[in-house]
Amino acid sequence: MPIQADATLDCVGLYCPMPIVQTAAKIRELAVGQVLEVLADDKGIQTDMPAWCASTGHECLGIEKVGDEYRVYVRKKGA
Repeated sequence: MPIQADATLDCVGLYCPMPIVQTAAKIRELAVGQVLEVLADDKGIQTDMPAWCASTGHECLGIEKVGDEYRVYVRKKGA
């Protein structure tokens, strides 16, 4: 079953560290438990996002590669 996102952040064309910087800003707008879908074409997102989630306490639900783009799903965790 596909992951249902509550919001989408388009970071296509952006390179490290901008997808993470923009994810950090966007996730503040979400409620605890909501899921953010991040679209990116920088392959570094595959390691950067799980590392960012581990350091911030958010949950990386998965990464899908669709063509030349990555779809990364992050669930916002509470404080």
